[in-house]
Amino acid sequence: MRTYNSEIIGYINVFESVTKAKVKDCYLDKQLVFIVEQGEIGKAIGKKGSNVKRVSNLLKKSVRVIEFNNNVEIFIKNLIMPVNGKIYKEGDGVVFIELGSNADRASVLGKNKKNLKELKEVVNKYFNVEIKVK
Repeated sequence: MRTYNSEIIGYINVFESVTKAKVKDCYLDKQLVFIVEQGEIGKAIGKKGSNVKRVSNLLKKSVRVIEFNNNVEIFIKNLIMPVNGKIYKEGDGVVFIELGSNADRASVLGKNKKNLKELKEVVNKYFNVEIKVK
């Protein structure tokens, strides 16, 4: 279980009061990332992205909203959005991300595989799986 500092707790409180959506997790990367409970994404984003824009303006940070899903494959798809890849589970606890273009690979892997490490960290909070990129 992650411990939050007062800054992150403040971000979560602002987000939840503006959007009325329940936050499952929040972390600060290049942008502020909120993982909302399954089924809450519409509420979190708002009409034409109004809630995201309002939260972004209030916090003066770029905001990204991701919907949690109990299915690991769908959750990973939500995390790597807008990159399209084939995501499938094989064997015991191994999830493969198959990407078509080099641009998609670069986006998912990141410089020195930084993005992939962050993806694995987030997924491993909720699921005990190994992630491999093809």
